[in-house]
Amino acid sequence: MKEFEKRYHCGFLIANIHLKKATILEALDFKSEIDEEIQQGQHNIVIDLSECEFLDSTFIGVLVVTWKKLKAKGGKLKLVKPGYFAKSVFYLTGAIEIFETYESVQEALSSFITPIEDYEVGSNLKQKLN
Repeated sequence: MKEFEKRYHCGFLIANIHLKKATILEALDFKSEIDEEIQQGQHNIVIDLSECEFLDSTFIGVLVVTWKKLKAKGGKLKLVKPGYFAKSVFYLTGAIEIFETYESVQEALSSFITPIEDYEVGSNLKQKLN
């Protein structure tokens, strides 16, 4: 099994991390793969960490840099089930404030959808909708 698995669903990239420990050894390869996806136009990414019990500071740094790149392009990064240790580090470093975390990939994907009433629409269209 590959350490990182990428798949696409409705235009969103889902990256699964198949590691118990994600460290500096894997961080650079992961960063390269994600950077390539961003360059190809993927600006909304879900990273599934449900199999990962430990993230070192380098791997967390890659997540922060990725979040910044996506934000600059109008996109979002969402994390699924970061392990207890990773969550603790996110809280200690303040990174928890920037990451959106979810219990499942489906929940993360659903969070990208904005209900129609949240869109600003012209008054003519708004009247037709009401």
